[in-house]
Amino acid sequence: MDPKHTRIGVVGAGNMGAGIAQKYATEGFVVVVVDVDAAAVERGRARVVQTLDEGVARKIFAPTVRDQILARLTFSPDKDALKGCALVVEAVFEDLKVKTALFQDLDRRLGAETILATNTSSFYVEDMAQVCEHRDRVIGLHYFYHPAKNRLVEVIGGKQTSKAVFDAAWKIQEACGKTPVASKDAPGFIVNRFFVPWLNEAMRLVHEGTADIATVEAAAKAAFGVAMGPFELMNVTGVPITLHAATTLHQQLGAFYAPCDLIRPIVAAQQSFSLAGVPDRKKLDIVGERLWAVVWQIAARLVFDEQVCTLADCDLSARTGLRWPKGPFEAMNERGTRAALAAVRALASRHPDVVVSPQLIEQGEQNAPFAIELVSGRVDDGVGIVSFQRPDALNALNEAVVEQLGQVFDALASDPKVKGIVIEGKGKAFVAGADTRFFVDQIGRGDVARIVRFASTGQEVFARIDGCAKPVVCKLHGLSLGGGSELALACDWIVATSSGSLGFPETGIGIYPGLGGTQRSARRIGVPLARWLLLTGETVDAKTAQQLGLVDDVVDDAALAETCRQRAFSGQTRAEAPPPTAPPPGFEAHWRVFTWTSVFDLLKGLGNVEPKLDKSVKKVSFKAPLAAQAADELVKMAQTSPLAAGLAAETAGLQRIFSSEDAREGLSTIGVRRPTFQGR
Repeated sequence: MDPKHTRIGVVGAGNMGAGIAQKYATEGFVVVVVDVDAAAVERGRARVVQTLDEGVARKIFAPTVRDQILARLTFSPDKDALKGCALVVEAVFEDLKVKTALFQDLDRRLGAETILATNTSSFYVEDMAQVCEHRDRVIGLHYFYHPAKNRLVEVIGGKQTSKAVFDAAWKIQEACGKTPVASKDAPGFIVNRFFVPWLNEAMRLVHEGTADIATVEAAAKAAFGVAMGPFELMNVTGVPITLHAATTLHQQLGAFYAPCDLIRPIVAAQQSFSLAGVPDRKKLDIVGERLWAVVWQIAARLVFDEQVCTLADCDLSARTGLRWPKGPFEAMNERGTRAALAAVRALASRHPDVVVSPQLIEQGEQNAPFAIELVSGRVDDGVGIVSFQRPDALNALNEAVVEQLGQVFDALASDPKVKGIVIEGKGKAFVAGADTRFFVDQIGRGDVARIVRFASTGQEVFARIDGCAKPVVCKLHGLSLGGGSELALACDWIVATSSGSLGFPETGIGIYPGLGGTQRSARRIGVPLARWLLLTGETVDAKTAQQLGLVDDVVDDAALAETCRQRAFSGQTRAEAPPPTAPPPGFEAHWRVFTWTSVFDLLKGLGNVEPKLDKSVKKVSFKAPLAAQAADELVKMAQTSPLAAGLAAETAGLQRIFSSEDAREGLSTIGVRRPTFQGR
């Protein structure tokens, strides 16, 4: 999917439509925005300009970038301007007659190759499709406010939506930087199905006198780990929107979803909820439990009874679309499924039409946690596909992820039907390293041994990937850092798109690569260039990585899957070989400097540095001395020691490096400030 050559249409230039259009244009797509008349079109353009100007003022991007985004946008009152679009997204107000009339018009006006998508949050996708001749090209793309910032999009296939249309729409969302999740065409789809009742339960708690608004707000923030409670959220997004959504769910699903009467006078008076008051701390747990019970009951029904979505996508939707730290099933596992079941049964006792999912009853009565899929595996016509499923966390590695990676990979490697294996990451990243919060938590608890066990397990899994008799291909379609780059190097082949990248930032946060990065990098590109990458922390794009010898193929998005497939079917694996002894063209200066300059001189900013490398080499002086020295010694082992010995040495040094003050300083300051290292 090449955004520069893909034309997108948006109908409706209101807040949602303008935001959707802005996101597409930001990601490089050519976008046409259409509304009813010139005045509406100009208002839409003004909305985009205002949001982009705010981005410039906050230094999110430069004025030149804003101008480039605007240049990719065309605003018109003429629907014929949508001709030639690969996808047209409807984002008009929630009126079924208006929407169906629009779809009927677009279906007649636009070629059959154009995908027609509705952003409805209230109606069925099938409602739009039934008025179209080409029903197979109608799909739901439900974006979340603000669509230029919120990454979640629910992708909903109608009864007659073709697989080709669904797959094409999905790929466009990924190319647009969105996190797509698949939903059945059902009331509320995924998020609104439990989020709107969550808001409604908050109002019920106040209306029945259990707690006041201030207490509910405080309880929701504490129980869900969010910055805004339900009443503040309704004020920000519009109280009438909540009433409309709850009314629609009530009509489709029954009495439990009926809007609480507390909301009606607020909407009638065109007011917002007053958030004033002092929370009653004694009631926080009770309120929090009530709010979670609604979410748990509906989530279980969605996943197990109605099969609207997968368990993983239900949790992902909550984390991405609502920015909840934990999804419903993660929260149930943490709370204990027995306690979650008790809370849901209490909810059902108050509402005769609430059904408790049999699967929740089974899990809860045994107090057994739900299995949450962080790494998935499947076989696609002879190719095993390993897929990381944590796009909201950039697929970062933690204990559970590494354990599941090993299980999934081993199952595919032992499957006689599988001829080769491809490893990919869902979302915009391949794998963005290890979960550094885990490191910080264990250092704080004084349990560095757990970090060492995690790294040792990771090394064992990566070694099985490296030693697999079947070709293993890294599908590098986004960034990889640290442990992600180490995983990529454990594969036989790395196939990347232009958005792929590799980097080893560890020495800048007080540690060194501990999953094979010091060894496999040197064996691919030579000790001097591995020293350059590890000591400077430079991130290299896919084309540069290919020139270095890290990446084998760089292809466009359209050719990525097929190229990976060819490598997987090649029957060729990468045998262990000694490091190269000469630089590739263009990297002679890097080779010289990082052959002859010691790590001690580099840390001091000294050495015979060539002008073209000044900026790169200067970065070494900001790294943690202990980590840099350790990484340097380990990289040099690749010249004289077998891979197994180098990997063992990496693991052997982790206890010391993670126990250092530099590691505590570097890891605890990520995203806060530049660390100050003392070399101890």
